[in-house]
Order: sequence, then C-alpha cells, then structure tokens
Amino acid sequence: MTASPAPLSRSVQAAPARLTVEDIGISFGGVKAVDGVSFTARTGEVLSIIGPNGAGKTTLFNLVSGVYQPKAGKVTLGDEAVTGLSPDRLATRGLSRTFQNLQVFFRMTARENVMVGRHLKERRGLLSHLLALPSTGRQNRESAEVADRLLARVGLSDYADTPAASMPYGALKRLEIARALAAKPEVLLLDEPAAGCNAVETEEIEKLVRAIADEGVAMVLVEHDMKLVMRISDKILVLDQGRMLAEGTGEQIRTNPKVIEAYLGTHGTREANLALD
Repeated sequence: MTASPAPLSRSVQAAPARLTVEDIGISFGGVKAVDGVSFTARTGEVLSIIGPNGAGKTTLFNLVSGVYQPKAGKVTLGDEAVTGLSPDRLATRGLSRTFQNLQVFFRMTARENVMVGRHLKERRGLLSHLLALPSTGRQNRESAEVADRLLARVGLSDYADTPAASMPYGALKRLEIARALAAKPEVLLLDEPAAGCNAVETEEIEKLVRAIADEGVAMVLVEHDMKLVMRISDKILVLDQGRMLAEGTGEQIRTNPKVIEAYLGTHGTREANLALD
C-alpha cells in the first residue's frame, strides 16, 4: 500500500500545480516499467524521485517529457493536457529537462551551448539566417547576452568562451542546467544532476536547484545522493519496480519501513539521518 502524502509547508501547499501526472504507465515486452504513478509538482517546490536501480525513475521522466508515449494515464502542465506531446512542443509550453548522461555540444563554447537552449524562444526563422538579415544579427546578440546572464547565474561566467570539452565535469552539469533555463521553463526535470560530482560540486548543484525553485520554477529531480535529496526536497516520491512505494517529507521517508527495506537500507538510512539531524 502506498503511504499517504505528507502535509506540505503552507507556502508550497498553497502554490499552484505546474505539473500533474495521473496514473501514468508504460510496458516493454509485457513488463510494466511504470505502473500507475501519480504526483504533482507545484510552483517553487523541489520534488525528488528516488528508488533502487531499475525502479522506473528515468522511464518516468521519459514519459513526462515526451520521449516515450505513455500507454496509460495523463500529464497536465498548468491547466493544459499535454500527454504524449513531443519534447520540443513541451519545451514551448514550459517544460525542460536534463539527462542522466551529459548531453552538451563539446565542440561549442559554454555560451554557444546555452544559446542552443534559447532557439525555441527566438522569433527569426531559417530564411532570416540564410539571408543574414540585420534582425537576425540583433537576435543573435540578444541570445548571447541572455546566455551570459544564465552562465553568471550558474556560476560559469569564466567559462563563457571555453569549449565544453575543456570544462570540468561539475561545471558541465551546471552548464546543462543553464541551457535548460534558456527556454524559460516553469517546470524543470533534472535527471541525476549531482551524479559523478564531488562534495564541492554537489553543494553548488544544491544551492543552484534551491535558488531556481525559490524563483518560482517547479523542480523535479531523480537523484541517488541521499544527503542531497534529504536536504533539498520539499517532497520525496519513492518508486520500486515501477510503482509508487511512498510519498512524503524527508522525515517520513527516512523512517518508512518499506522504504528502508526496498531502498535505503542501513547505509542510506544513516545518510538520510545525517542530512536531517
């Protein structure tokens, strides 16, 4: 039986729902990879999705972000039903995401990578670029200025002209977030944003995620770092074998016997306790 959701803080509880997922599911070869999962992400909220390997976390992200077509259920952005829309159409409606594995353009500079994320917001088409119209030049300058502001926002101003291939791993994780922000999302999905990062880089990611949420973006994370999850999350959703095992605050999740048995174990529980105590 799924645990009852925890009461949220008054400010988050009163915030409007930006992303609503209802009973979503998909099967591969007769195996239910995601089965009847539901959750809501609100404006300014950090929702973390955790669970053992193979629990369906990234598959759930792929369903929500349009990479996979769900066989059941419904996805709503704000008041608009968007189930099954492609990732580019979802991006124009306010949903952006990053991926578990780095998806940067290594031959481009940091600035150019972020500018790619802004193309959906640009007003000039291919013909304008081919004809090298003055309006296109103005637009490119505007995009470069926006990219520079976003690089500053994620602490990467010094890397603006640096090829991505020459940047440290932790900086590349923040670069992906900057590029996702260029599309002006209202909902941002981050797939293991701290994976492979050292303690300093993880702390930078933590501060950045919290700052973005505080600016009104609904943040949804898949993450294995339990210390990070417990410190940053307003709400935590636990998956196991494609189904919801529990949902609640960090305090409720770390003491849930089913979660401890299926996922946290002794070591994970210790990390969760250290993060909250």
